[in-house]
Amino acid sequence: MANTAKKTNTLKISHAHELKLLRKIVEITNSEMDLQVVLKEVVDIMTEMTKADSVFIYLFDQSKQNLVLMASKVPHKKELGKINLKAGEGITGWVAQENKPVAIKKNAYKDKRFKNFDVLPEDRYEAFLSIPIIHKNNAIGVVNIQHKKTHAYPSATIGLIALIAKQISGAIEHARLFEDTRKKALQFDSLVKVSQSITSQNYLDEILNLIVVVTAEMLNSKICSIMLLDEDKGELVIRAAQSLSLEYQKKANVKVDGSVVGGVIKTKMPTAVYDVREEKNYRFKELAIKEDLTSMLSVPMVVKDKAIGVINVYTKERHRFAQEEIDVLQMVANQAAVAVENTHLMEEALRAKEALETRKLIERAKGVLMRLSRLSEEEAHRVIHKKSMDSCRSMKEIAESIILMDELQRGK
Repeated sequence: MANTAKKTNTLKISHAHELKLLRKIVEITNSEMDLQVVLKEVVDIMTEMTKADSVFIYLFDQSKQNLVLMASKVPHKKELGKINLKAGEGITGWVAQENKPVAIKKNAYKDKRFKNFDVLPEDRYEAFLSIPIIHKNNAIGVVNIQHKKTHAYPSATIGLIALIAKQISGAIEHARLFEDTRKKALQFDSLVKVSQSITSQNYLDEILNLIVVVTAEMLNSKICSIMLLDEDKGELVIRAAQSLSLEYQKKANVKVDGSVVGGVIKTKMPTAVYDVREEKNYRFKELAIKEDLTSMLSVPMVVKDKAIGVINVYTKERHRFAQEEIDVLQMVANQAAVAVENTHLMEEALRAKEALETRKLIERAKGVLMRLSRLSEEEAHRVIHKKSMDSCRSMKEIAESIILMDELQRGK
């Protein structure tokens, strides 16, 4: 009788504990938390429920088409965001693909589906429970719970964790949406910085260097570079690069014909390369290996329906560029093209103004020589030209000297 009462009391405590956790879930789903806070709360809840030695949360990354480790009970700062699995790969990938839980009492690492990561000591734990995080009938992630020693996972526990994972999925998606919105805001803020540089009086090199720095930060790129087209030589020349490597900055010009970036110039369309080290038309495979460059996105810089260059971004890991990333880089490229065009127009205007001023000075100097030496206009021009050639000075400088000497003699 006493044992029965004790058992009943234990069940009551268990139910009370479950209700407490469920109330906490409701609080999370109704809150405005950022993604990392939400994931930490979920890890804490799962740990409290199961007394697990390890809790991992993987989320599905649409752009990369794989599962990425995003949170853990034991700190893994270097591994978070880096460890990833394809759908169907490992037990975690299988759970995401099949939308079914997996519970293993012991020797989990011996399961034929298990994928080991040397940097995760938890991979040697005995017991393993993997639950899909379901949102609108699709797996958006996976929760993994592990115990160092043999541990049975009752069906009631599995059902409760699956329910919590489903309830929390909305909060995770909401937090991800908020993070994406914030990221877009930062991207557009960066675009504003680029726009401001274009309307300023900075020189072109300064503008382009600002653009590559801002763009690399905006797209979290290892290297960003701008290459401008030399039409006479049919080559693309690096004009600015966000890279500490001098070897990359000084790499040879790229021929338009037969190259990846040349194709971007010809088609005026963006091109993404999943791994440049395996792309037959990529000319710098050895440099890519040395600099740890893998995926590349190249977009054309188009102004007045003419491609004048390209912007390239590289990632360290293999990466499938999302349409949003392509669109953002294309906007930057279009503005960079305007910067180049505006600067060229400004330089042409300055050259025209300087040429006009030089012509006026030479005309005045000719007038002085015609008056003082009784020379014809043609003879006066020859004198200025010969003096310029003999002294290796410009005709403008010679004209200024003649005018200055005349003014000094006349006492002006």
